[in-house]
Amino acid sequence: MAWYTLLVVLVGLERVAELVVSTRNVGWARRRGGVERGQGHYPPMVVLHTGLLAGALLEVWLLDRPFLPVLGWSMVALVVLAQALRWWCIASLGRHWSTRVVVVPGAPMVRRGPYRWGGSSSSPWSAPLRHPNYVAVVVEGLALPLVHGAWLTALVFTVLNAWLLRVRVRTEERALAELAAPGPGRP
Repeated sequence: MAWYTLLVVLVGLERVAELVVSTRNVGWARRRGGVERGQGHYPPMVVLHTGLLAGALLEVWLLDRPFLPVLGWSMVALVVLAQALRWWCIASLGRHWSTRVVVVPGAPMVRRGPYRWGGSSSSPWSAPLRHPNYVAVVVEGLALPLVHGAWLTALVFTVLNAWLLRVRVRTEERALAELAAPGPGRP
């Protein structure tokens, strides 16, 4: 269990690094007239993601969940892949990435990295391509608890995260539409 605790702590430290990058990028966006959208869902998102880490550890410790090697190692691989995708998204969006939804007037749409395949379709099937960071969130939210058999945490997080992502993706889609809409000085 000690190595699993270390894994969860490392993911928690990764989240802290995200917040540092996000805070810096939000400041940059606000200095350029950036406006935040969807502030109401942000506190529940923080609680949910903190709950994922705490819940996974508590379930493993308190309910003595076993490590099942075939499941556990495959889930470790998925956690690593999710982290790689997340940081690819962060690097691709550069200063435009944050944990908040901030619209900078006149900013171009980012179409590099995993965002180059997003297209402009409003089909629900295009959402994973338009929002690859959330693919990483979904995979990690399922895989991290299952590394050590914390299936209850994986289930609760997945259900609550599905609701939250529905709100978040709608918020981002509206914000992206604002960027794409013609405005003063834009064709």
